[in-house]
Amino acid sequence: MDRIISIVKKNWSYIIGAIAGGVGGYFYWLYIGCSTGTCPITSSPSMSVLWGAILGSLILSTIFETKSKK
Repeated sequence: MDRIISIVKKNWSYIIGAIAGGVGGYFYWLYIGCSTGTCPITSSPSMSVLWGAILGSLILSTIFETKSKK
């Protein structure tokens, strides 16, 4: 249990970013999406959530690592 807690404390910016990006990706698919179904990222909710989670984790971790190194 302590190992899981230490992993979460070490990578909290990736986890929060992935959750926020996934939610954002889902809402992007829901409200904007792709009406024709030919868009590779926004045609399905799972791809939108996946790409949103990846981008969210990268962006948030970059922001917090940049602030912590200054």
